[in-house]
Amino acid sequence: MVAVTLPADVERELVVRLLGRQPKGDYIVGLRRFDGSPVILVNDPLLPSGEPMPTRFWLLDPALVRAVGRIESGGGVNQAEAEIDPAELAATHRRYGVARDALIGPDHAGPRPHGGVGGTRVGVKCLHAHYANHLMGADDPVGRWVADRLAASGHDFDPAQPGPASEPPAAQGGDGARP
Repeated sequence: MVAVTLPADVERELVVRLLGRQPKGDYIVGLRRFDGSPVILVNDPLLPSGEPMPTRFWLLDPALVRAVGRIESGGGVNQAEAEIDPAELAATHRRYGVARDALIGPDHAGPRPHGGVGGTRVGVKCLHAHYANHLMGADDPVGRWVADRLAASGHDFDPAQPGPASEPPAAQGGDGARP
């Protein structure tokens, strides 16, 4: 089954509603549910002002944001850091940074993004960012760790499940849309 593509104006309105604000920079929807609901935004590495955007992949799907938030609020960041091999995590941050930096032209003279997933150089800063990185196909041990916990709790990602695009606007709200 192929995901539905929403009309650009409808998609933009839905992204704004889910974020609770206008996006700060340019983006594309990198992953969506079959009904067209955006799951992950892929942000440009630089905002229009030239300021770095450290979060390349932004988890937007409200159900997933809430489920990952529950893991995070239950001590998940510390637990993931304790369970993930630091060398494997450091390699993830390096790969993320290299891929992001390759998108910035050599003529860019302003500040450059730094760090890895979620803008950090070491450890785990945000489970949402790691899970989004994993869903976008990266080899991210923290993202896999999150996916395993979501699956165990019955909240794993299933693109066939309807998302906010299938809900009436009043039901969408945007609750918990900020990772």
